[in-house]
Amino acid sequence: RQGSELSGWAMGRWTYEGIDLNHNFADLNTALWDAEDNDLVPHEFPNHYIPIPEYYTFANATVAPETRAVIDWMQRYPFVLSANLHGGELVVTYPFDMTRTYWKAQELTPTADDGVFRWLATVYATSNLAMATEERRLCHYDDFMRVGNIINGANWHTVPGS
Repeated sequence: RQGSELSGWAMGRWTYEGIDLNHNFADLNTALWDAEDNDLVPHEFPNHYIPIPEYYTFANATVAPETRAVIDWMQRYPFVLSANLHGGELVVTYPFDMTRTYWKAQELTPTADDGVFRWLATVYATSNLAMATEERRLCHYDDFMRVGNIINGANWHTVPGS
């Protein structure tokens, strides 16, 4: 009822060291797009598995212990689908979360599996009673009900390293 600005949506988002956990993962989008631009996908640069860049694993890299733990977990148990849940807007975003055009704040960046991600997002958004009810509160100024409570992440706002 208070809206995302007053309800503590950012509580727990930053570590004691000041690292924003929501933006602390390696930017894998740029590596993929560079490979696509150079016609390296899929033969020399497979688009179904993009390894964590070596520089990101260096001991002096600004990587939260929580992020390192998730990376270790992903490397031990390679999964094909995951979700990132946190408070704030009542909206489901789907990949990619980063704009392809560096200087743009918003840009539609569909994946090759865009239809699957849109379907998964729609199933979640329509099954979540807090999201599906017409009487729900708005967050900030966006009314995502007009788009079914789903949006391509970068088309809302760019998030490198999400």
